[in-house]
Amino acid sequence: MKAWPKVALGELLHRSDESAVLDPAAEYHEVKIKLWGKGIVSRSKVRGSDVVSVRRVVRAKQLILSKIDARNGAIGLVPQELDGAIVSNDFPSFGFRDPDRCDAAFMGWLVRSSPFVELCKAASEGTTNRVRIKEDRFLDQQIALPPLAEQQALVARLDALAEKTQQVEAHLDAVERISSSLLLGLHHKLADDRRVQLSDVLELRELPEAIAPTGRYPQVGVRGFGGGLFSKAAIGGTETSYKAFNRLYEGAIVLGQVKGWEGAIARCPKELHGWFVSPEYRTFHCRPNLASDEYFGELVRTEWFWSQLQDATRGVGARRERTRPEQFLNIELPMPHFNDQLRIVEILKRQAPLKAKHTAIREANAALLPATLERVFSTGVSDHV
Repeated sequence: MKAWPKVALGELLHRSDESAVLDPAAEYHEVKIKLWGKGIVSRSKVRGSDVVSVRRVVRAKQLILSKIDARNGAIGLVPQELDGAIVSNDFPSFGFRDPDRCDAAFMGWLVRSSPFVELCKAASEGTTNRVRIKEDRFLDQQIALPPLAEQQALVARLDALAEKTQQVEAHLDAVERISSSLLLGLHHKLADDRRVQLSDVLELRELPEAIAPTGRYPQVGVRGFGGGLFSKAAIGGTETSYKAFNRLYEGAIVLGQVKGWEGAIARCPKELHGWFVSPEYRTFHCRPNLASDEYFGELVRTEWFWSQLQDATRGVGARRERTRPEQFLNIELPMPHFNDQLRIVEILKRQAPLKAKHTAIREANAALLPATLERVFSTGVSDHV
C-alpha cells in the first residue's frame, strides 16, 4: 500500500468572500452546521429586510465551518439546496482551487473523520468558552491527498456504504412503525369509548435533592422523538447554578419541559434509578391499579402521543412554551383499563428479543461509517474501504 503525499489545505482551498446583497422583500436560508459531521442544514428562513448585520453568500459544494465548533466537527460541504444561503462571519466558507487536484466530495468525507476534527482542534486557540479556529492556522494544516482517480474511487465506495447504512436504518424504522401500529391499534380497540385525563391515572411525584457543594450528581438526559433516557457524566455541586436536582426512580415517566412535545418523554429503567435530572425534567408516577408504567413507557414513544402533547403545549408564533405539569396532566385521551394495559404489555414483551436485536444492529450500523472513515483517513493509505 502506498502512502498519500501531504498537502497544505491552503494549496487546495481559498477563502470565499461573496458579499450578500439582499432584496428586502425576499427570503433567504440561514445556515446551521451540525456537530460531528452530521451535515449542513437550514436553520431558518429570514426576510432580507430583517437582516441588520453583514452577511455573506455561500455556494453549493463550498467547504464551510463554524469558527467556534469546528473543533467539535461543525464542518462540511454546502448542499445544493442551500446554494445562495447567507451566513455571518462566524461561518467562513472556502472554494476549491483546482477540482482536478482535489474532489470536493472527497473533502466532504475527509472532514467528517476524527483525524480531521483533531486537525481543527490543532488550528484552534483561545481560553475556555472563547476557543476559535484560526483560519491561517487551519489553511496551514496538512492532509494526506491521494491522486484524483483514487479520491473518486474512495468517494464511490463511501457513498455506497452510506447508502447501505441508510437502507438498514430505513428497514428498522419500518419494522418499528409496525410495532407502534400494533400498540396503538390495541390501545384504541381496548379503550373503546373510555376517555380519561392523565391526572386520573398519573400524578406528579418528584424527589428533589438539594445540591451540596461537595456532592457528585450523575446526570440523565432525555432524547427527543422517543429516543429514551441516556446517561451523562456526573457533575459537582459547584458546577451548576441549580439549587436542587430531581432524583429518578424506576418506572417514573420523565417529561422534558422544553422538548416534551417533540417526544422528549420516557420511562426510567431500573439501571437509571437514583440518577439525577435538572428541574427542567418533571417526573410522574403511575397511580396504583390505574396505570402501568411499563405500558406508559411504550405509549409515550409513539408519534400519536407526541401529537397530544403538541396540542396541549402550543405557544405563541413559531415557538412553543414549556410543557408544564398541569398542562400534561390535563390531556384527555382514550385509555384502556389497567388489566387491559397489562395484557398489551405482555403482548409487547414478546417483541422484546427482536427489539434488543434491532438496538444492537442500530448501534453497529451507526458505528460502521465513522470506523471506516477513521481507518481510511488516520493512515492515509489506499485500499482501505
